Amino acid sequence: MRPDNPTLTQALTEWRNGDQDAGNRLFAAAYQELRRLAAWHLQRERPGHTLQATALVNELYLKLFGSEPVNWQDRAHFFAVAAQQIRRLLVDYARAGLAEKRGGGRVKLSLTEVKGLATPSEQSLLDLDDALLRLETLDPRAARIVELRYFGGATEQETAEAVRVSVATVKRDWDFARTWLISQLKPKN
Repeated sequence: MRPDNPTLTQALTEWRNGDQDAGNRLFAAAYQELRRLAAWHLQRERPGHTLQATALVNELYLKLFGSEPVNWQDRAHFFAVAAQQIRRLLVDYARAGLAEKRGGGRVKLSLTEVKGLATPSEQSLLDLDDALLRLETLDPRAARIVELRYFGGATEQETAEAVRVSVATVKRDWDFARTWLISQLKPKN
């Protein structure tokens, strides 16, 4: 995530106060950051992946602004919701691809390039999502931190602000979650 954008902050406030046009201004102010985040995720997908960053951001727009205004508390909350929706969109896209191919060609996601979450093998996005769902039942805050850091591209400080905990707590939860996920994603012999 990037430093705060006054236009984005103002649009968030106006959207929260019921200004329907503020949603478009909010999206315009956040577009470049959301597009960068989408491109970052998609470059880690399998070769031949057909979803493009612009299409992912367009789908995200429909999710974020296609219904009643969300009561975003601040910029961090907005990007936390966006990160959650990006995760859901990528998982839905992967599931749709599997349904078409009857289980073949799982979408591969390299965890070796994820800062602080390194493992020598590749795991599918669906396997990662399943592991995150299990982690969520074990430690919801740790799962949220993974979602913000991995899917949202948030720094430790931004994650701490979004989750409303200290940076030290984010680091501890990130270390726990990383270790736990790696153990869950290891290939079964």
